[in-house]
Amino acid sequence: MKKIFGALVGAMFVGNAFAADITIYHMPTCPHCHHARDFVSQNLVYEYPTLKVETVDVTQDVNRDAFINALKKCKYESGGVPVMVIGEKCFQGFSDAMGDEVRSAIEADMDDAAKKVAADNKKAMEADAEGFRKAHADRANVSVEREIKNDDQAAQQSDQTAENATVTKKNDSWVFYVILGILVVGLGFVLTRKGKK
Repeated sequence: MKKIFGALVGAMFVGNAFAADITIYHMPTCPHCHHARDFVSQNLVYEYPTLKVETVDVTQDVNRDAFINALKKCKYESGGVPVMVIGEKCFQGFSDAMGDEVRSAIEADMDDAAKKVAADNKKAMEADAEGFRKAHADRANVSVEREIKNDDQAAQQSDQTAENATVTKKNDSWVFYVILGILVVGLGFVLTRKGKK
């Protein structure tokens, strides 16, 4: 117990091994948003093994309040996207020239050991990006698309979903069985193919 307590206290004074998380507010039709998301998903998630990424589609009504709050937090008057929020730092728009600034924001509270790991990973990515990505394939799905909902919207959507499910269940129950059959056949095909290898 004393060792665990000592480790926790030590971590508080020594530094933080975790990267700051990123929230990216984007629109599906925005080319700069795609560029920013690609930079994060193809580079940063591999450089920083503890990085968590949340993407928020601002064209969805349920996400609009969260986007407005982010603009207020960042003190942006324009609603341009992408907006990346990293810890206490904000970035609006994206270009390759911003890469080092974004990395600095991610590393703001990291300790020296974690920064060294990130620097080593970056060098490895520069040497053989595809090989590094394959070796760390678990990082490919770090980015998560979120719908941010307030309680009223969530309750309304839940009620409407329940109503729609009941109507769909009554009218289209055969669809479920067709899809289930296709999935079972597909799974059987995959399993038999693996058995032949």
